[in-house]
Amino acid sequence: MNTANRLVSRAAAAALLCCASLAAGWGAAFAAVPIVIVVADGPGEGFNDPTPAAPVGGNTGTTLGEQRLIAFTYAAKLWGSRLNSSVPIRIRAAFDPLPCSANSGVLGAAGAWDIFADFPGAPKANTWYPAALANKLRGADLSAPGDPHIGATFNSRLGLAADCLPGGGFYLGLDGNFGSATDFVTVLLHEIAHGLGFQTFTDEANGQYYAGVPSIWDHYLLDNRLGHEWVELTPAQRAASAISNDGLAWNGPFVTAAVPDVLDPVSRLTVAGPAAGPAARDYEVGDASFGPPLANPPLTGQVMPVADQPDGRGLACEPLSPQNGLAVNGNVALVDRGACAFVVKALNVQNAGAIAMIVVDNVAGPLTGLGGADPAVAIPAVRLTQEDGNAIRAQLQRRSRTQSGVTASLGVNPLKLAGADPERRMLMYAPDPLQPGSSVSHYSTAAKPNQLMEPAISGDLSHEVAPPRDLTLPLLKDIGW
Repeated sequence: MNTANRLVSRAAAAALLCCASLAAGWGAAFAAVPIVIVVADGPGEGFNDPTPAAPVGGNTGTTLGEQRLIAFTYAAKLWGSRLNSSVPIRIRAAFDPLPCSANSGVLGAAGAWDIFADFPGAPKANTWYPAALANKLRGADLSAPGDPHIGATFNSRLGLAADCLPGGGFYLGLDGNFGSATDFVTVLLHEIAHGLGFQTFTDEANGQYYAGVPSIWDHYLLDNRLGHEWVELTPAQRAASAISNDGLAWNGPFVTAAVPDVLDPVSRLTVAGPAAGPAARDYEVGDASFGPPLANPPLTGQVMPVADQPDGRGLACEPLSPQNGLAVNGNVALVDRGACAFVVKALNVQNAGAIAMIVVDNVAGPLTGLGGADPAVAIPAVRLTQEDGNAIRAQLQRRSRTQSGVTASLGVNPLKLAGADPERRMLMYAPDPLQPGSSVSHYSTAAKPNQLMEPAISGDLSHEVAPPRDLTLPLLKDIGW
């Protein structure tokens, strides 16, 4: 069985122990586990590509294929140093075309090559475990001789074709200085984690167990609305849970203990002022992966809309007109999603003097963040749902050129953690509609700071997989690592 989970680019889509004891255990307590990379590419392609390449960011390879393999080896060693197993882990890896467009694309897909249940040493009976974890728990290799334990594929066309994120290929350096490119080491760390067990083998669409047996993952997935883990639910209840948005959480002790040390308070927009009317209230907002984060005390200013479209909306995809520039100067710019990247909008309103940007979604749906990266963006930016944005816009109809009477305060709610439920359990990715290959087997995109195991890559990720920066390793410990 080879179950893949996908990591996509969102850069262009715009692209029981106490906490102290756990934190002290994330470092050198693990013996290094050898990870063997089995290259499945043919001669002259993928990891064997002979195209000359200049050394970059600590990667000394002199060909494209060699640099890819050096980056993979680097990421494998990072994971190997965090794990404890007497059985080497084999990863079958290749570069192949994956779904892609000019504005978004799948970066990689990976998962366990085989799964095992009821082997000697299995902590839970009648439960699937991914091959690498099953081998660790058994203390012996359960796979057929020579078979891989993890399968991984990476997008061979990324940045190299006009219809596949042109100009935004993989950065193969080891130093994290990837700029606007996609950091290959980060992608590798994400995909290796899937193969180590960061995935379910239950069908997210219909809730049916694979071959009638739950996975170790299902013992820790909690439906917040019903108060039960997936192993206690019917298939129909599991399928509904997979599209419950913020109704699906991880109920493992290591992750839950680490959440307060990793996650930041949720961002909040408070609308007030003499003209705010029924729009005067608190709003949850989606954070941007660019620009400064929100904090307390909040940033406060008048809300002024950008209007550069015939229907009154404002896309801010071009430098603002004198009239729009006058309106947003010194104020919070309200713009609409669509037609260009979020960072382009941010730079245009920033150049016109705006102190912050609010982006209103152009379609109905759950709240998400703003993707993209540009170090030139120096103002905070947030996203509102279409419904919430339209409620605020309706109160701006009687504004003057420089006054709206509607104020926005952009700060944080210290009582709620971004990406956690009210009980401070980590939320999982459960959008409606279902996203096959992504739903359930990733963390929620509401997490702040962005987490390695979200379904889309973010520009603020590091190469760290453990607290206080990241919650990937605690989850792997929950399932048995």
